[in-house]
Amino acid sequence: MTVKFITNEGLYKEVIEPISGAKSFVWIGTADIKDLHIRKSGSIQSFLSILNSLLKKKVAIRLLHAKEPGPNFRKSFDRYPMLWDSMERQLCPRVHFKHIVIDGKFAYTGSANLTGAGLGIKSPETRNFESGIITTDPDIISSIMSQFDDVWIGKYCKTCKRKDYCGDPII
Repeated sequence: MTVKFITNEGLYKEVIEPISGAKSFVWIGTADIKDLHIRKSGSIQSFLSILNSLLKKKVAIRLLHAKEPGPNFRKSFDRYPMLWDSMERQLCPRVHFKHIVIDGKFAYTGSANLTGAGLGIKSPETRNFESGIITTDPDIISSIMSQFDDVWIGKYCKTCKRKDYCGDPII
């Protein structure tokens, strides 16, 4: 059982790289999402290629984010039809947390969005200053998953005062 504080470029190595090893599920919660790029097999690829590979292995993926991504993300997303067919996705304009949970055994929570400047391979001179924790502590992971799941199932939708900003209501 570990809890480790990580910052800046350490986030890529310790948060993004482990995702490709998921066996049953990956949950990603982020306020902002862009066409994040990763190193894979000696080349630079869209992070969406990793998600696509996981879906082919029957790994369930949930993506919860606050707003529709921009055109570069959309262009990349459209290259992977399996993402449309198999990945679960929800929008909630109130989501500001940044969580990644892998198989219920590993979790990240922190400041970094799913963007190149947050979790990607941008250089130290151009990336954001970010921080967070990674953990294998079951109690912390359970708390992260509970917050994610509450939003995912629409627990707060009935009393939400931001419905005017919700382009795709959960309930």
